[in-house]
Amino acid sequence: MRKNFGVNTWLYPMPVFIVAAYDENGKPNAMNAAWGGVYTDNMVGICLSEGHKTTQNILATKAFTVSMATANQVVACDYVGLVSGKREPDKFAKAGFHAVKSEFVNAPIIEELPMTLECELVSYDKESNHLVGRIVNVSAAEEILDENGKIDPARLKPITFDPIHHQYLAIGEKVGNAFSDGKALK
Repeated sequence: MRKNFGVNTWLYPMPVFIVAAYDENGKPNAMNAAWGGVYTDNMVGICLSEGHKTTQNILATKAFTVSMATANQVVACDYVGLVSGKREPDKFAKAGFHAVKSEFVNAPIIEELPMTLECELVSYDKESNHLVGRIVNVSAAEEILDENGKIDPARLKPITFDPIHHQYLAIGEKVGNAFSDGKALK
């Protein structure tokens, strides 16, 4: 048996992205966004309402960053989703975030979030609120790299959003090997 819930935006896992951009004066702002992911090989797609200060900044500067929210920064990451940059001009600083300008795009990298996609705006559809950005660079803090110089999810500690219970969940343990375990059924 199954229980039907009708139409809902329930999909697991929902990544928690912190999207950041500068305004026209170079002041950083950030917001929490869960509706997004990889769009093509070198692009990310995110649903962002045009009314958000961060969205307006992206449309003005044509650049943005997407950082993975982490278990270590869950309070700050939730805060930037609760508070509008239009009503709180010091939202970025109140979250405890510090900005470093990307070397690749005119957008802030949040020092406290160790993995960031640096993106240039490709398109924005005002009807669907669908934003597409080209990934120009992925940067990661050395403390989350493994012995082979690759990003270690256990060190990154990314979180996901549970849309049913309104909770943040930590990424769990390894349960298999991609592109490998299924070979047992061939």
